[in-house]
Formats: sequence, C-alpha cells, structure tokens
Amino acid sequence: MMKEQIVHIIEDDCAVRESLDLLLRSAGLAPRLHASAREFLECKAEPNGCVVTDIRMADMSGIELLAEMKTRRILLPAVVMTAFADVPLAVKAMKLGAIDFIEKPFDDELMVGSIRAALARNADPGGLDAQVGAARRRLAGLTARERDVLHGLVKGKLNKTIAFELGISVRTVETHRANLMTKTQSESLSELIRLSLLTEETEVG
Repeated sequence: MMKEQIVHIIEDDCAVRESLDLLLRSAGLAPRLHASAREFLECKAEPNGCVVTDIRMADMSGIELLAEMKTRRILLPAVVMTAFADVPLAVKAMKLGAIDFIEKPFDDELMVGSIRAALARNADPGGLDAQVGAARRRLAGLTARERDVLHGLVKGKLNKTIAFELGISVRTVETHRANLMTKTQSESLSELIRLSLLTEETEVG
C-alpha cells in the first residue's frame, strides 16, 4: 500500500504556516509543519511527498535548504515562496530542484495546484520526460527576438537592460514579454522560466 504523501511546510512565520496548514487540509492534503529549515532536515523526511518552503528565513534560507537537500540527496520536489519578485532567485531555486516559485500573497488555487503538480512528479518521476516534451512544444513557436528576450529574463535582467542590449525600445521588450506569455500559455513568469530551464532553451548561469 502506498504511503500517504506528506507536504512539508517550511516557514518561520507562524501565521503563514497555520494558514497553509488549514488550506492544505481543506484540500484533502496532508501537511506537516516545520518552523525552520533545520527542523525539517532533522526530521529525516521519507522520500514521498514534497516541500513548500519560504525563500527568506532567519535560520537557513530556502536556497540554502534546497542546496542542502541536493547534497543529502533528499529527492523531494519543492515549491518555493517569496514576498519579493526576484527572478535571479527564482532561477537559482529552480536549478536546485524547485518546480515552482510563488509570490506572496499567493492565490490559494495556484498554491494547491502547484503542490499537486509536485506530488504528481514525485509519484511518477518518469513523467519528467513528458513534461520536457510538452515544454519544447510550447516554446517551439517563438521568434528569434522573443527567444532573445526570454534569454534576458532568465538571466534576471530588467526590461530596460534587455532593451539596451538588444537595441530596441522598452515598449518593444514589453510587447515581446506579453507575446511570450501568450504563445507559451504561461500564467506566470515563474512558469515561463521553468519551461526554459526544462528545455535548456536558454543559457543560465
């Protein structure tokens, strides 16, 4: 019999922890709360379920936690949360194994959907190949200039920086960004970045 998949909530803000606990229980999921990254690491989590962690925590940051999980081979997919829109951090988190990057205050349905996707990935690791194939198809229709803009976004560059480097106006960059979201059917910048990282369509560093 398959063990119940646990959603490990790692958040040093008690109010956010309790809010997520209530949300996930109401969605039929099984949360386990941790007040710090070190507390989670000490619990020796079983390899089923997923992790939901804040990026900015006093004891150990979410990025440091993901790196430590990778070192210890704790192969749980992770969803990271932040109160700040920080694309470079998003890229770093996803390269360390995060499957989504959600800004606070988060939409309840978006959060639950992201967690269910993480649980599904853990239950069927082989499904990653299908996800890569789907991502490639979603990126296939991009123009060369749209790919240039995507490259800049994944690097965490501002619109004005991308515009300067490409010799185009900021308004044109904004238009290309809108086209990227529409053509790839991405609902958020983090989803667009994840598509790019999945397919290695852009060079990230």
